[in-house]
Amino acid sequence: MRHESIAITCPLQAVADQRYKRSIELESCSMQICHAAILAVAFELTGSAVIAADANHGAELAKRWCATCHVVSDDQKQAVADVPPFAAVARNPDFSPEKLAFFLLDPHPKMPNFPLNRAEAADIAAYVASLRK
Repeated sequence: MRHESIAITCPLQAVADQRYKRSIELESCSMQICHAAILAVAFELTGSAVIAADANHGAELAKRWCATCHVVSDDQKQAVADVPPFAAVARNPDFSPEKLAFFLLDPHPKMPNFPLNRAEAADIAAYVASLRK
């Protein structure tokens, strides 16, 4: 003779199970919202995408692409006379890394059109900002 078990469920247990599952879902959702909020605040505090800019890489790029016309470092001896040195650009009262990065990405007639991506433009801008004294 085979015994079959009969499952008897308590209505209160079913309600408790549903509440538990819902609390887990809400906790997961709350963590996602929290992570998004942290990222938004970090971005807002820095004020720009220059948050991850690498001034050392910017110095390398400047020496490779910009030194033909601009004085890009203290050890550089010559450049074209009618263009500002990077240190002078950095000391300009209106200077900001964000403005310079945008300027570098926008084609303009006085400068050659270098194929910079956003990260490279931000790196060069961070390097120029590091020259501000």
